[in-house]
Amino acid sequence: MPSAPRYRRVLLKLSGEGLMGGREYGLDPAMVQAVAQEVKTVHDMGVQVCLVIGGGNIFRGVSAAASGMDRASGDYMGMLATVINSLAMQSALERQGLQTRVQSAIPMTTVCEPYIRRRAARHMEKGRVVIFAAGTGNPFFTTDTAAALRAAEMEVDALLKGTQVDGVYSADPRKDKTARRFDSLSYMDVLSRDLQVMDASAISLARENGIPIIVFDIHREGAFAAAMRGEGPFTIIKDGD
Repeated sequence: MPSAPRYRRVLLKLSGEGLMGGREYGLDPAMVQAVAQEVKTVHDMGVQVCLVIGGGNIFRGVSAAASGMDRASGDYMGMLATVINSLAMQSALERQGLQTRVQSAIPMTTVCEPYIRRRAARHMEKGRVVIFAAGTGNPFFTTDTAAALRAAEMEVDALLKGTQVDGVYSADPRKDKTARRFDSLSYMDVLSRDLQVMDASAISLARENGIPIIVFDIHREGAFAAAMRGEGPFTIIKDGD
């Protein structure tokens, strides 16, 4: 019998690139559905789940149009891309039978709810999956920072980052065969070694609020549920040991 999950409420952070599959940009419907299945598996374990999804897969396709623009305008374009991804993920989760709500930091009430912290928490208490879109609603902040912010606001037990590899390495393992994988790190290890897990403000925010960050391979079937049970390859970032 599989062991019980270690966490009651978690936030899953996905990069937009993680939803591209083999494409150069855009969404791979099979990949979106596979992630939705992973979320359902964890939800069925009795865990409350919320998500933050990046927009790089769509923004990569329009970045040429953004060249020469000021940073704020480009960031707003990226935020809108995250809304597209969030709506796609909502549809995939609902096909899995999960009640899902998208809340956007930029109000667009015809397509999703505005972000209201108490309402989001209530949705999760009722067993709904909540997807936080449009980052923080402000330019100059990444979706990593948005994930750490929402994790703190939702008082989650852990922030899980689904990536293209099975943890944090000393270098990119796809380019450097000698790269070493870490089982655990402290927040200061990540900051001092400049390990490219999440940006420094996201790491600092997680540290201030005592939220462990678990990095795992979103493409490995069952890896999300395994990480919830403390099994399988992953890297955990927290204070202490």
